[in-house]
Amino acid sequence: MISRRDALVGLLAMPSGLSAFAAAADEKKVLGPTVFHWDEMKAVKTEKGEVRSLCKTPTATVDELEMHITTLNPGLESHPPHRHVNEELIILREGECETLSDGKWVKVGPGSVVFNASNSLHGFRNIGTTPATYHVINWSPNKDMAAKK
Repeated sequence: MISRRDALVGLLAMPSGLSAFAAAADEKKVLGPTVFHWDEMKAVKTEKGEVRSLCKTPTATVDELEMHITTLNPGLESHPPHRHVNEELIILREGECETLSDGKWVKVGPGSVVFNASNSLHGFRNIGTTPATYHVINWSPNKDMAAKK
């Protein structure tokens, strides 16, 4: 039998227990081994082509891993040249593009790999006559690990 005192203590403890549960649910799950199948990726139309978003989540070593595949229509740039703290790889699957790298526009074709270093000015544009498709892998530093070094 539960006493009134025990029931009251349980009721008073419930809000803190529920808030702890809600806080845990708000934390993003750390990405483990995963396979992304091309035929299962949903292509979402954009004003410049389309995008297939794969993930935007922490891993065991970085605060955020973001991966997507963009199809960029001919004659367009993904966005104006910019900088950000995260590092990024672009792997061109098909098409003919130019990348702004180390202050110069460099032509890239299928199979080319572009590394955009942290805080480097970079950009990407389709200079071909067909859509260009490329994979983007982008990671943000693990601030906790960096602070320990």
